[in-house]
Amino acid sequence: MKVLIAVDGSAAALDAVALSGRLVDPMADEVAIYFSPLELEKKLPGGPKAMVEGAVAAIVEDARRRLPDTFAKPVQVMLSSKPAAVGILAAAASWNADLVVVGARGMGTVEKLLLGSVSRAVLHGAHLPVLVVRGAAVPDRGLHVLACHHATSAAAVAKTLGMLHWPSSTLGRVIGVAESMLAGPLPAWLEKRVRDPDTAAIAKAWQQEHAAEVSDLAGHLDAFKRALPSVFHAAAPIVIEGNPADKIIATAKADGDNLIVIGRTPTDAFSRWLLGSTSEAVLMHSSASVLLVPVEKTA
Repeated sequence: MKVLIAVDGSAAALDAVALSGRLVDPMADEVAIYFSPLELEKKLPGGPKAMVEGAVAAIVEDARRRLPDTFAKPVQVMLSSKPAAVGILAAAASWNADLVVVGARGMGTVEKLLLGSVSRAVLHGAHLPVLVVRGAAVPDRGLHVLACHHATSAAAVAKTLGMLHWPSSTLGRVIGVAESMLAGPLPAWLEKRVRDPDTAAIAKAWQQEHAAEVSDLAGHLDAFKRALPSVFHAAAPIVIEGNPADKIIATAKADGDNLIVIGRTPTDAFSRWLLGSTSEAVLMHSSASVLLVPVEKTA
């Protein structure tokens, strides 16, 4: 696997490097550190060339120190004069990267709306998985990972998770959310009217629909779990009902997950405006890092 990690000298970027170092196999994988001196030159306008070069070297070396020192192949350094997002995407394409990693700077109002100009541009411009790292993982604690199931993205998510290296201390779980119109317990207004023959029939149909969907989802989650690396096999699948983004975020927060893995299916502009995107909502509002796996649109 080839992993491209974008850095900019910030603490968020160093967190991204550190998490990446826990997910790669130094003996089999390749890592490249990407940096755009153009971004640094904007902060040091008119600065001597030697100063800029020294700063670049320091930033790259700081990143390297957060990676394992046992790589079979040397860690590559990629520098570009292009704007950050454009350069990251170009470098990933030319190097045939399998994964791009970027850091997210906090959870301020602007980022919640824009996800950060660079990370958002990379996310929507890339046709490969993108890991957006938010915060440093606790060094002496195993990774807690929540893999999200959806019928359209399950295969792509499983493939990506299978490419990564998972330490034995990792706790992996899978989650599926039942979200159909009739999913969920019987509504209170319907419970109160079950004595009426017509509403009793509606209640029965509602309950049957709900039970069938939850049962089907549980079966799909079992199959999904078995397709993932062994660190995901021990924990029981989580079957839950409601709004997918809300339930995923709440579950990850309650259980202290470091990383959420979710598919990103293409939608047209109208659907995105009307219904929103589960993956984007999770990325914007979760405090965990998020690995977004793209799913190609089928005819």
